[in-house]
Amino acid sequence: MKKFEGLNQAMLESFAPRPGRRPLLPELSEKAQVAIMCRMLIREGWNEHIAGHITYRLDNGNILTNPWELAWEELSASVIVTLDPGGQVIDGEWNVTPAIGLHLQLHALRPDAHVVIHNHAHWSGIWACMQRVPPVYDQASAYCGVDLPLYNEYEGTFENEATSLSAVEALGDAKWALLANHGSLVVGKDLRQAHLRVITMEWRSKRAYEVELAGGGKPLHDDEVAKVAIADENGFPFCWEAMARRELRRDPDLVK
Repeated sequence: MKKFEGLNQAMLESFAPRPGRRPLLPELSEKAQVAIMCRMLIREGWNEHIAGHITYRLDNGNILTNPWELAWEELSASVIVTLDPGGQVIDGEWNVTPAIGLHLQLHALRPDAHVVIHNHAHWSGIWACMQRVPPVYDQASAYCGVDLPLYNEYEGTFENEATSLSAVEALGDAKWALLANHGSLVVGKDLRQAHLRVITMEWRSKRAYEVELAGGGKPLHDDEVAKVAIADENGFPFCWEAMARRELRRDPDLVK
């Protein structure tokens, strides 16, 4: 496993932006970024019909979120809803999920949580239903470290304020969690960091499931995971932009 030593720092240095390169993305409004994020995550398996919600707290305290009535695959910048810090709609023509309280409480109690994402994800959802944490079997599964809390006190859906508050308190300062018999939850300081956490959670869950189906394997030791893990203050270099460009190629109008 010595080949992994120093990978993180070397990779970050080698991928440092160089002057004179073309912009990786066109200028995008904050609403467009949220719409693109939703489109990106459905490719990862965070796509349970119209379930799932993303909130993005802006510098002024207002919060952007996806509308309740629309699936993530049909979102565009123009339908993203703006809430005040208390959850009241101040801009937008759609409703918001009754489970928005989970997000509002996380934003209020976690100054670092500018982005909160919840869905009934495919691969991580399997492990949540098994009430097990997927082992780390490979490098891509290790990007966000080992610790993955399992919140296993299922008390109902998150439109109940007491239930959502207990989940927030159980999450503590964790970056993500599996919600037993429910789904997956990720927080981040920005969309890029949250994206890395989502894709790492799903890859780790998918790879672990496949390894178990194949008869099992030997997980990476925690020390080796620590060597491979990306200090994800800024996410994986260039990954968010690459996935965003993929969505823009598929539907250039999503930014409108």
